[in-house]
Amino acid sequence: MKIQNHKKSYLKYEKGRYAYSADRRRLVWENVMWPLITDLHKSYFILKEYQTKRNEICKNKSITPRQVSGGFISLVNSGVIIHQDELYSIHYKLIPYMKKRVDPS
Repeated sequence: MKIQNHKKSYLKYEKGRYAYSADRRRLVWENVMWPLITDLHKSYFILKEYQTKRNEICKNKSITPRQVSGGFISLVNSGVIIHQDELYSIHYKLIPYMKKRVDPS
């Protein structure tokens, strides 16, 4: 009888599932979302603006868009980023940080 190995890909990084997800959220927030929001000087953005910034960061840091997409989805699911129709916006409690250009993390 053959025992199948069902280890997830995140286990090869010696972290648990939640630590791995938190790292992805942090990566997206610090390197893509916060610079995008401060560059635009507004609390909302469209998908095309996000994709442009994401591609720029992926090229500079040698990471794949797939790694970033998981963190972006996680930020949407946790409520930090809110999706309404064609717009994405940050949570209203983060707007004062944006106005002061201070990173809330």
